[in-house]
Amino acid sequence: MKDTDIKRLLYAHLLCIFSIILSIFIPSFFLENFSILETHLTWLCICSVFVTAINLVLYLVVKPNASSKRSSLSYKVTRFLKCCIYFLMSCFFFHVIFVLYGAPLIELVLETFLFAVILSTFTTVPCLCLLGPNIKAWLRVFSRNGYGPSPVRLERPLATWLAL
Repeated sequence: MKDTDIKRLLYAHLLCIFSIILSIFIPSFFLENFSILETHLTWLCICSVFVTAINLVLYLVVKPNASSKRSSLSYKVTRFLKCCIYFLMSCFFFHVIFVLYGAPLIELVLETFLFAVILSTFTTVPCLCLLGPNIKAWLRVFSRNGYGPSPVRLERPLATWLAL
């Protein structure tokens, strides 16, 4: 990577950290009796919104893969809807993983799902901003040998879960 790319990545991460800090202090001005410990569900939602907004603003400012070929409105709308669907799928995927690892299914469903949303915000939204809803690009970036995921890598999460 070039030094400028590394600096951009550093600044993007610093802005995300700054957005988390802002999500701690700004709601106390607008919400009465706001504290992270007592209103943690509200804070999780606010933090998720702040981080998503910062990621989207960074994406719009930097525009990593500006393509003039597909600039129609219908293409942008379908791309945005696909990204929203992928984000929701990642939220449900993380929620299922948390429940499989022992999170309460019935008693604390809202807390568990909001934790899945915030984790999905930190992991999936930046990737959706950079890679878009292109499955082949995701596989190329996140798999070891290019496009095709190896069968051993597919069995590894199942083996890890069964070992616990």
